[in-house]
Amino acid sequence: MGRPPRVTHHDIIGHPRLADARRHYVDRFLAVYDGDPFLVRLLIESGRFSLYVLALVIEAAQDPLRRETWLTIGALKKWLAMTGTASDRHVDHLVARLCAAGFMTARTSESDRRVRLLSLTDKARAHDRAWLAAHYAPLSVLYPEHDYRPVLAPSAEFQVLHRRTAMTYATFGMRLFFSEPDMLLFLNHAAGYPILAALLQAAMRADDTHPAVRYSDVGDRFGVSGAQVRKLLVAAEERGLVKLHARGGRKVEITPKLWASHDRGICGGMYFHDVVFVAAMQARALAASELRGAAS
Repeated sequence: MGRPPRVTHHDIIGHPRLADARRHYVDRFLAVYDGDPFLVRLLIESGRFSLYVLALVIEAAQDPLRRETWLTIGALKKWLAMTGTASDRHVDHLVARLCAAGFMTARTSESDRRVRLLSLTDKARAHDRAWLAAHYAPLSVLYPEHDYRPVLAPSAEFQVLHRRTAMTYATFGMRLFFSEPDMLLFLNHAAGYPILAALLQAAMRADDTHPAVRYSDVGDRFGVSGAQVRKLLVAAEERGLVKLHARGGRKVEITPKLWASHDRGICGGMYFHDVVFVAAMQARALAASELRGAAS
């Protein structure tokens, strides 16, 4: 960026309106995925999510004249190998699923017939714009003076600029993404984070850390079985993140450890998103200045 970040991770964690930002984030996140179990199963799990976002970033940053920047299965495998979130075989499977679901297409390169180029569809880009807006919404609660309007309702042009800029910070973003071990329990589980978000939302709305939630109800909401939900929550209980009370999961107590871990996780995300936003705005201002200079 050529300058220190304007907000730090510590600033965000200590912000007096963090609870409001958390509530806003959970509501906006669930609004993106709620009622669409297929979308949850397709994208919400760390390996699938990492591949999808990397594809968006690589595509936005690619240079048609530089083969090493192209969005290919090989490029995705190279990046994901560094995180250990997906094997080569898993990448092949996920790309095939994204293509079948209409989120991605594959075609032969005109300049090199041996290479299959991948491309995100309008459907995928529309989902990404909604995802970006949901993840900047809590920052707008904490720092309204920073004016996040370009990304709260992003144009297709700004979306590409934002994702292209994010390529510079991809390794940094991955480190932050995997830096909260307790959150990885949910992120690595099918529909894990939506399940957690639903529990947190219920607790915040009722002002009760013991929300009454049945396993089967949560499973139906996100397209997973009640047994899968129970397995996740039992694993969370073993880590001291929740306490299960009453038969059938009617009472799920969220412990202070989970509240703290979740807050650190979303604060890390907000920190990263602000860094990328500032860099994207700098890039947009520079491009506008160069255009004015060329015109004059």
